[in-house]
Amino acid sequence: MKYTRFEKARIIGARALQISMGAPSLIKIPKDVIFPIDIAMLEFKEDAIPITVKRAEGQV
Repeated sequence: MKYTRFEKARIIGARALQISMGAPSLIKIPKDVIFPIDIAMLEFKEDAIPITVKRAEGQV
């Protein structure tokens, strides 16, 4: 599924908040990555974030 830039920002932001609150990471994290937003971006790139987007009828 292709996401808009707004959907992508919302997904990454929500996941970064979860990680900062103590949620376990869903991928193996490199040692040099420590910020939740960077971890969330890596998870998004690997398609490992369990968040879905529900769109209204007729939207792309």
